Amino acid sequence: MAATRLELNLMRLLSRCEALAAERRDPEEWRLEKYVAALEDMLRELKKQSNKPAPELLNEYSRKVDFLKGLLEAEKLSSSTEKALANQFLAPGRTPTTTKERTPATKTVHLQTKARCTGKMRSELLGTVCFGAAASLLLVYRLSLVAFSCLRGLASDEKQSAVELDAVLQHHQDMQEKLAEEMLSLARSLKNNTLAAQNVIKQDNQTLSHSLRMADQNFEKLKDESDRLEQHAKKSVNWLLWIMLIVVCFIFISMILFIRIFPKLK
Repeated sequence: MAATRLELNLMRLLSRCEALAAERRDPEEWRLEKYVAALEDMLRELKKQSNKPAPELLNEYSRKVDFLKGLLEAEKLSSSTEKALANQFLAPGRTPTTTKERTPATKTVHLQTKARCTGKMRSELLGTVCFGAAASLLLVYRLSLVAFSCLRGLASDEKQSAVELDAVLQHHQDMQEKLAEEMLSLARSLKNNTLAAQNVIKQDNQTLSHSLRMADQNFEKLKDESDRLEQHAKKSVNWLLWIMLIVVCFIFISMILFIRIFPKLK
């Protein structure tokens, strides 16, 4: 059955949306969101028509529109982890939208988006791994302060004894000192690990530079030996040529002398 005008417009707009989704867009880009809203309206109108496409084709259209809508919702999330998790649940289309596509464009967009979110997560992880544990200890420290304030309020409300209050205060002070020491030791260990990694990288760079220098020196030596061998080969050929010329001349002169000394027999 031939496609209706509405279906052709939906396919063109869907192809345009897939192309926009594959590009790197600015945060203020608004066209894709408007296009997806128009796609939803066109899809609803297409389902209401009497000569609507086959159910499998309608399901494929709905699948692609839902994928684009979910992609826009995932981009609005704040953290890269949430974006990556939301992209994991997106379902791209199974068939190409146009005949020019070899693989479905939504599947390509899905792979690109997953790779982009993974790269952002990796960069954030590499940027914050040195301070993640310290931040967690700081959070525990703040929680201990909150607990301390709550206990102090309870102590004032219930009129606990001064001895018990001093014991609680001393306990929390010890906890705070212990947390501070752990934070300092963690910072020192992170610094030592960073320095060790820097030294390893420096040694690898030195080894690589040394290997490159040795390769250059070996190449120069090989070139010199090749030149010497070529010159030697040329010299040997020249000497052989001169020897052959001398032998020929000697034979020629000997024949002439032989003819002069021994005349022809009569």
